Amino acid sequence: MSDPALPDRLSVNPNSPYYDAALLERGIGIRFKGVEKTNVEEYCVSEGWVRLSAGKTLDRAGNPMTVKLKGPVEPYLRDAADVG
Repeated sequence: MSDPALPDRLSVNPNSPYYDAALLERGIGIRFKGVEKTNVEEYCVSEGWVRLSAGKTLDRAGNPMTVKLKGPVEPYLRDAADVG
């Protein structure tokens, strides 16, 4: 399921304390409720939520508008999934 090398929480926003550029460059995939999601802005495995971008809309600061959904989150490295 979840790779032990992956953090409990990760964000794609460089201003977030949960941002990790090296890990994001490797390629992270997210399964939310068993479905592959490609528009995840942030996730937290222990709390069981993802933040998804809501279309192309932006807030006043120019950040994507997001929706927080709760459910089982399964992060994985894309390289490992492509091999197996």
